[in-house]
Amino acid sequence: MIRVNTAAISLCILCALPMAASAQSSNFGPVQGDREFSISGTGTNDRNFDSGSFGVTGDLGWYVRPDVVAGVRQSINYASIKGESVKDDFWNGSTRGYLNLQFLEDRARPFVGASLGAIYGDGVKNSTFAGLELGMKYYVQTKTYFLARAEYQFFFSSSSDASDAFRKSGAWAYTVGLGYNF
Repeated sequence: MIRVNTAAISLCILCALPMAASAQSSNFGPVQGDREFSISGTGTNDRNFDSGSFGVTGDLGWYVRPDVVAGVRQSINYASIKGESVKDDFWNGSTRGYLNLQFLEDRARPFVGASLGAIYGDGVKNSTFAGLELGMKYYVQTKTYFLARAEYQFFFSSSSDASDAFRKSGAWAYTVGLGYNF
């Protein structure tokens, strides 16, 4: 009787191994040549966390390698800031190119990257910026993922301003959203 139970348990374990292996397979995520689209909610604040805004961001990227995505990102933001000389609602936007390197080949894929673009609109000084970012994509389906990202953007008007801009005129941007590879 003990032999039958041991054999039955051993058989169940052996049969479960392929299912466990397939649950950990790398069928999630992109392959080289895939594209991605994501839509996200964003928030920003100044470096002292004194004021901020909220908005929507859309990304369109292309996988140049299975772990490297290059793309373009558009954000539209709204801010209602009341201060000494400010008594209005503001709309602004930013357009930037980005390059991200993803790690791991499982459902959870952390990434680091950089961006370069411009910010424009009401209540902001039209300028260029460069940014560093990090985040996580978590695949809930083979091609659909949740996205969380934090960017530090530093603003400058000319290349001579860029060295001081990282320390003096930066802002954080946060993004949470959904994306799809196709």
